Amino acid sequence: MVISAVGGVKPGKVLELERRLFRQLIVGRQKASKMADELDQELESIAFKLDIERAAVLERIERQQKSRETFQAVSAQLTDTIMDEIAITLSDMDRLIQRSHLTETQLALFEQLCKASPDMGRIRLLMNGVGWLSRDLTNVVNSTSFRQRHPQRADVQVTDIKLVLNFIGVENLRQLVPYYSMRNWLPTGHSCLLWTNRKLWQYSLMCATAARALARLHQRNETLAFVSAMLEQFGITMVLGSAAAIYEKNWGNWLREASASRDKELYDAVMATEFPAEQVLKLVFEHSSKLAWAIPARLKFDNHEMVQSLKALDETLTISELPLDAQILAKASCYAQVTTLEEARLLEPQEARLMYRYYGLSEQEVIRLSAQNYRKMDLF
Repeated sequence: MVISAVGGVKPGKVLELERRLFRQLIVGRQKASKMADELDQELESIAFKLDIERAAVLERIERQQKSRETFQAVSAQLTDTIMDEIAITLSDMDRLIQRSHLTETQLALFEQLCKASPDMGRIRLLMNGVGWLSRDLTNVVNSTSFRQRHPQRADVQVTDIKLVLNFIGVENLRQLVPYYSMRNWLPTGHSCLLWTNRKLWQYSLMCATAARALARLHQRNETLAFVSAMLEQFGITMVLGSAAAIYEKNWGNWLREASASRDKELYDAVMATEFPAEQVLKLVFEHSSKLAWAIPARLKFDNHEMVQSLKALDETLTISELPLDAQILAKASCYAQVTTLEEARLLEPQEARLMYRYYGLSEQEVIRLSAQNYRKMDLF
């Protein structure tokens, strides 16, 4: 375990381990454990039925040579069509911004919460422009668990956003606003991403919690670290969300056409064609880091510290050359990657030591990070 940040140009082994992490998140078949506030609960039965139906179709295809040939040809053509459209979409920044769940209003909220003394009047005005966030925070205040902590108002339903913000308080808002923002960025509603979303959500929360802990240790802005670490995952959600929407649109169109043609082999071939996770994984590596800062920059926040840190992470070749706030994000991601791979039993002890050594995590930093609760935020 080293004390200073070392990290020269990233060695191939570190790149391989990071790719292993994202393959586990995006391609891996492991089912993530459920969270207290579950994502896409209704999709689980749909995804399960699709998996069963695909497995049955593939088994039927495997029994017949002609069906195998039809499947290979049709599936390859459908996948190529999907990947071509994804590539066009990811190269069009205006189209991405249009379909993005990130807005100037959200970024302005982050900016206020990162200040030492946020302007609550300004926050209230901004909150009125983000309806889903206002509803989520109102639900927090009216939840059973919150009422149990405040028995004096157990029978009162709060609807006014000013009262909601007063009940929650600034310190809790610093965590809840980016927390629910990340939830909103996740490409929910797609059965092909059900398990990926759950794993990515857990990983994102771990990165943000680790970044906040390191910021506290180094006496840096904890809210900035927490928000920046969540925003760092935004690019991944953009790639995955775009890919899933395009896959489901094309797959559905082809399936309807195959059904209308009454060609059983063609229908089975389309039905058995899965979301091209391996190909999409390559696009995550290619585009996600840049999108995490480029879209906020296009939304007029290019000079904010959180955007500058993410840009530095994307463009700086060595860890030691990063500004301290960006180093904190890099170290937090390293710890989250190591922990996630260890939990999946996909990392050897010497590989973990290599990651810590490259990113320069000190013994003190590892001890501090090991003491955090990564499954639940400490609120109220």
